[in-house]
Amino acid sequence: MSSAVEQLRALVGETAAPEQSLVVVNRTEGDPIQRLLATTFDGQSVDIRESDVPDAEDDTVVLVRDGAVVATSSLQSVMDACLLVNSDLYRTGPGGIEKSRAPSVITELDETVFKLRGFPASVKEKLILILISRYIETLALDHGAGVLRATFQELSRLGTENGTREVYRRLSETDLSVHVYGVNDWELSPDLDIVAHTGSHRGYRDSWCVVFRPPDDRDRHAALLALETGPNEWVGTWTYDAQKVRRVDEILVDEF
Repeated sequence: MSSAVEQLRALVGETAAPEQSLVVVNRTEGDPIQRLLATTFDGQSVDIRESDVPDAEDDTVVLVRDGAVVATSSLQSVMDACLLVNSDLYRTGPGGIEKSRAPSVITELDETVFKLRGFPASVKEKLILILISRYIETLALDHGAGVLRATFQELSRLGTENGTREVYRRLSETDLSVHVYGVNDWELSPDLDIVAHTGSHRGYRDSWCVVFRPPDDRDRHAALLALETGPNEWVGTWTYDAQKVRRVDEILVDEF
């Protein structure tokens, strides 16, 4: 039987990148903002372009996939979510989950494989995965029921990252069934009503998953799936396909 990491890697490998672009429309912000956007997605299967469109709103970002517009967000929302911040806003900052609303032009980049680096190689790339993690956690919080599973590598992140801890405290106060997975390097605080699963195989050490299954199968399912391929280097994707989400969920249940 293949290992948990091999099964998760196979799911990432099933993802076929569509032809897609993020287009900044009628930009009035300075050139550094456009360069930041290009840097954030450098080397990914997402083209960054800009266009002047008569009668369209200024400073709008449009996600175009296979020639069709699939999402629109203000440039300001993209700046606030990922261009003008770093990962500390989400991990250690006091902003709370309510301030982690991700722009739709980012969340709708599902079924796209990203190869990302963390600090110090890059200060922006890994932020995409952090932003999607918070988006899925927010989706679960908004439902207030269902099952949320998250792998942390080290459970101590729930103790050392104040922003992350606050998110999971909020989640634990709902009717959600919350399960966290990681190396057993921290004793779960009694004020967190969540279930901890610990182990030491590569699935615990190398995976970054956030999976939400709502109680109603008709509602949006979501799963982030990423694997560490080198020191602070990741390959990852996310999906809203209910069948794929269930497969990731089953791997966590059966192999962790």
